[in-house]
Amino acid sequence: MSKAVDAGEGWTVLLLAGARPGGDPLTQSLKVDYKPLLPILGEPMLLRPIRALLAVEAVAQVRVLTQQIERISEVLPDDPRIVVEQSDETIAATLQRICADPATRFPLLVTAADHALLTPQMVEEFIAGSAGCDVSVGFVSRSNMLTRFPQAQRTWLRFGRERYSGANLFALRTPKARIGIERWRAVEQDRKKGWRVLLQMGLPLFLGAVLRVRDLHQSARGLSRSLGIIIKGVVLSDPTAAIDVDKAADYTLVNEILAGRA
Repeated sequence: MSKAVDAGEGWTVLLLAGARPGGDPLTQSLKVDYKPLLPILGEPMLLRPIRALLAVEAVAQVRVLTQQIERISEVLPDDPRIVVEQSDETIAATLQRICADPATRFPLLVTAADHALLTPQMVEEFIAGSAGCDVSVGFVSRSNMLTRFPQAQRTWLRFGRERYSGANLFALRTPKARIGIERWRAVEQDRKKGWRVLLQMGLPLFLGAVLRVRDLHQSARGLSRSLGIIIKGVVLSDPTAAIDVDKAADYTLVNEILAGRA
């Protein structure tokens, strides 16, 4: 059985640094053949989330999961906390394998190489918010996002009176997270079709979302009862947590935001 470690032993990060099956329109348009290596302000994109993660005291290790081990290894900083490993065909398959491995040390934090705006503060807020559960998922509310970025176009899920976009942060705190990963794998191909994902999760959750009678936290509790694990939605305060580099408009926006930070 996988070992759930004490908080003092730290978090293991699974940084997903792969390429989308069938090609990526963004990388093709920018003439870059591997998405994690997209240049952002003069450096490969994946270096930005890695720096943010390594700056978090609670992070003990970063496992970079990729199909291009040699190419990714060439650009990574020389840090003993970083390990580069081969990923599987899909995200869910990769996570399912890792969670089933007896050598895996929990808790796990999952994020992606295209989270170029990730900051240590986001990670710390998410870790704090995920306490007391088996699985947690990061979100940003639509109202918060549009206050700062009125033209933002994201994939929104409606819960109650609010809509949310995923923040590309997931916590797998205990070995029981395998149950959630197995369900995720079943619906992975529909991840951009919010209603279909909800229907896969169960009719009460689907109806609750469609009828707008369940807020995010009520829906998480309902899903917890359905799967027999404790799931939490963690709403983050920084709206940039929901901006990843998925299309050309995102790429432009991320570069503009980072240039303003400099």
